[in-house]
Amino acid sequence: MDLIQPFINAADAVLAESLNCATHMGDVTMEEEAYRRKGIAAIVVIHGDIEGRVIFDLDPQTAVNVAAALAGSPVSETESVVRETICELANLVIGNAVTTLNDQGFRFKICPPEIHSDDSGMKNTEDTEALVMSFDTPSGCVYMNIAMKYNRRRHHEREAAVSM
Repeated sequence: MDLIQPFINAADAVLAESLNCATHMGDVTMEEEAYRRKGIAAIVVIHGDIEGRVIFDLDPQTAVNVAAALAGSPVSETESVVRETICELANLVIGNAVTTLNDQGFRFKICPPEIHSDDSGMKNTEDTEALVMSFDTPSGCVYMNIAMKYNRRRHHEREAAVSM
């Protein structure tokens, strides 16, 4: 949970500020099966001391509502601005979470957000923390799927360096 909490805090803050509203955390579940995409989704991959991925997923109408709220004018589901908005939200959330994790001493690289078009995602492994959570907003429900793990080789290097 130590790796996931910064993403939860960042998502809550970014959604509340971007949509100028209060958000409420909805369901939080451990991911036991491969993730099934709900609509328009962006994926961000992380490599380094910690590794994994974060998926932001909005049903199509919620994605249109969020894009319209941020654009300040109506948009249709087929417009590229909807997909770009989801990637930008993912970028903002990851940026805020990365700042927190960097302050805790973790070093890693973030790949730019990409549209996640696969119907299902990667399956979990025994050493990966994986959660699916939802944030209720006036624009609809925003899902965030996080799967993270410590990079074992780097984790052992860090422990050895600390014990010296």
